[in-house]
Amino acid sequence: MRAFRAAVEAGDLDAVEALLADDVVFTSPVVFKPYPGKAITAAILRGVFQVFEDFRYVREIGAPDASDHALVFTARVGDRQLTGCDFLHVNEDGLIDDFMVMVRPLSGAQALAEAMGARFDQIAKEAEARSA
Repeated sequence: MRAFRAAVEAGDLDAVEALLADDVVFTSPVVFKPYPGKAITAAILRGVFQVFEDFRYVREIGAPDASDHALVFTARVGDRQLTGCDFLHVNEDGLIDDFMVMVRPLSGAQALAEAMGARFDQIAKEAEARSA
């Protein structure tokens, strides 16, 4: 999904949020329960932008007009290098309604879980404020 990738690479979080459907479901690589809704998904993505360093997409998988896309990325969390993939599904309006992230190796996922866990109270407050 070119528009999403371009927004992420530009650091334009408002444009990223505009590409999310209201009923988007975000599935984290480190938490069992999915997060439903645009407000919490946008807040989580804003948190990830604070946690990831040296983030870059390295590959895009999927036809431009397809509903499913995979964006492979690399990043660092502290001293841990990781590789991950954003799996995106777009609805008939072209908005992301399913957003699943996977990361490897385990040490990278653990560093991500720790860093995001430390910010999660603030992320939840931001999501609550946005949905009010």
